[in-house]
Amino acid sequence: MSLDTTKHAAGTPDTPLPWAELGLKEDEYGRIREILGRRPTGAELAMYSVMWSEHCSYKSSKVHLKQFGEKAPENTALLVGIGENAGVVDVGQGYAVTFKVESHNHPSYIEPYQGAATGVGGIVRDILAMGARPVAVMDPLRFGAADHPDTKRVLPGVVAGIGGYGNCLGLPNIGGEVVFDPCYQGNPLVNALCVGVMKHEDIHLAKASGTGNQVILYGARTGGDGIGGVSVLASETFDSTGPAKRPAVQVGDPFQEKLLIECTLELFAEGLVTGIQDLGGAGLSCATSELASAGSGGMRVELDRVPLRDSSLSPEEILMSESQERMCAVVEPAKVARFLEICEKWDVLATVIGEVTEGDRLEITWHGEQIVDVPPRTVAHEGPVYQRPYARPEWQDALQADDAARLPRPAGGEELREQVLKLVASPNQASKAWITDQYDRFVQGNTVLAQPEDSGMVRIDEETGLGVAVATDGNGRYAKLDPYTGAQLALAESYRNVAATGARPLAVTDCLNFGSPEDPGVMWQFAEACRGLADGCRELGTPVTGGNVSLYNQTGETAVHPTPVVGVLGVIDDVARRTPMAFAEPGQLVYLLGETREELGGSAWSQVVHGHLGGLPPAVDLDREKLLADILISGSRDGMIDAAHDLSDGGLVQAVTESCLKGGNGVRLVVPDGLDPFVLLFSESAGRAVVAVPRSEELRFTDMCGARGLPATRIGVVDGDAVEVQGQFSLPLAEVREAYEATIPALLA
Repeated sequence: MSLDTTKHAAGTPDTPLPWAELGLKEDEYGRIREILGRRPTGAELAMYSVMWSEHCSYKSSKVHLKQFGEKAPENTALLVGIGENAGVVDVGQGYAVTFKVESHNHPSYIEPYQGAATGVGGIVRDILAMGARPVAVMDPLRFGAADHPDTKRVLPGVVAGIGGYGNCLGLPNIGGEVVFDPCYQGNPLVNALCVGVMKHEDIHLAKASGTGNQVILYGARTGGDGIGGVSVLASETFDSTGPAKRPAVQVGDPFQEKLLIECTLELFAEGLVTGIQDLGGAGLSCATSELASAGSGGMRVELDRVPLRDSSLSPEEILMSESQERMCAVVEPAKVARFLEICEKWDVLATVIGEVTEGDRLEITWHGEQIVDVPPRTVAHEGPVYQRPYARPEWQDALQADDAARLPRPAGGEELREQVLKLVASPNQASKAWITDQYDRFVQGNTVLAQPEDSGMVRIDEETGLGVAVATDGNGRYAKLDPYTGAQLALAESYRNVAATGARPLAVTDCLNFGSPEDPGVMWQFAEACRGLADGCRELGTPVTGGNVSLYNQTGETAVHPTPVVGVLGVIDDVARRTPMAFAEPGQLVYLLGETREELGGSAWSQVVHGHLGGLPPAVDLDREKLLADILISGSRDGMIDAAHDLSDGGLVQAVTESCLKGGNGVRLVVPDGLDPFVLLFSESAGRAVVAVPRSEELRFTDMCGARGLPATRIGVVDGDAVEVQGQFSLPLAEVREAYEATIPALLA
């Protein structure tokens, strides 16, 4: 077959091309022809198809995502916002922190190990491309029913992939979540977050500027794995027979990535890089078009210079390949020799593949023949924008009317005890140590807090103790009941988790996991969640720095619950002042902060005891969340709080149980006057935390809460070896621990 050059394309306008097979719509193909004034070549079609995919172009979500910029709070610590590889936040003392969460959902269902591993690798390179040293990772995960046979295939592979890749990179895994629900059966959610640290002056951006500057591809060779990868794979639903796209899943090599990280950081340190982009989704198509689009000129690339693992790859396949561990840098000609020298030192293959040109075109040749000649912005930044129709689902009213408050409640203390034990042993509330013990949480020696703490926390400056805390949260059950409120509850919980450790929340990243945008009901959920999150971030003063949208998480007609996962990053001046969750000292006084109302819609109790989902989620009061955060941060800084734990899934009894088990001490609780013991234990009202206060600090602490107007109710004392609710029941810690720790190993045995 002869090479399809731009000259050949211009002379053969009627040659049929497989645009539909590559995921393009007829009108999209028509628009490409209009942009080029001719039919595209095969190579151009390959580039447009991956870059205009849902995963890369955000064509169904752009119209809603713009709220994050339009409603962004003012006077924040944001240094680099939405649009770059990751957002960057000023954390003081000349340090900047970059963080971002992304999805690798579809690949992780097909090939759990490689899908999850390359999800970690991809997010780490995003952080590296900003000029930062990656310092920690986190993984919010969602799987199908815990007892479903396929969960035993997917979960161990995903966990092994995350641990295998992250541990080999020497990056601590400091947090995340694991949630089970039948709605994720054919569409597990594997989200990956990375945090990186740099000085302000070290920030790098993805742009190709300076005519004559050289374009260098460095890292691994390009192979046939990952052709189309997430760019195409994540842009359609699975059919009822499941996926059949194994070759599209990338294969990772963490040792190559470790070399790439150290090599890149040395290149940065010597000032050799003018612009840089990692190769993730859409591979070379993305790196070249985005660098050229964001720069001041054009770019010319000689594709036959790209080092290959498979010499049989066609130009189209090379452009679409998402092989891992690759970066693309723009380098001044005088610095190329030193750039290549450092790459050789680190045993990283580096090849000059092109240069920045004066024009405004991206031109790619293959053995001297031109196969691509496009305006780069039309590939990278001016793809389709859809105003998808959306409508509130007809079933929403009935779902919300099915109030969980009507469900049968425990009749007395003994039944209350049974239900507490059942809740604590349920897959979503039980210990995840079987999973998190496979991750290295303390490598590098700077991890201060890690799972199962409310937030992960790492030290970033040894002398001053400056550190950052990060939490991720998202409750798909709440969002199914009300996506606007559900998104705000995810934000509020993550914000609260960061504050509970003593850190001040600064900024947000999000991964928005939804079903098919072609379903008006799903699109309504997405629109409402975006609106809720944008409104909430404005009110809390935490800008969205970037993130990811993952659509088509659907098998046939069955979509996942709308699952906006929200990551919040906070700063703490001295990690020595952090607040852990453990009840560590007998005699500590236990205080409940905030107000408890009868709010059971979407609760863990309704799910575990009754298999029920209905009603309204807990109400959100963001002013209360800010006040609670201020109290938790002040109490931590001034030594008034020994332990803190947010109240969310499972309510007070779950939080207290976890704090007891972590500290090895029991607790005696008293039900406040006028409050039903059942509601006290199982309600999931937001804006609450439980804290342990030293007796010597009680007056100072309660005075602070009273002066600030935060309800603070003394509900017990750390004491004994049981979780005891006076007048109701007593559960020995040994019995609770056995129930809490046995569930996950038994399910996955």
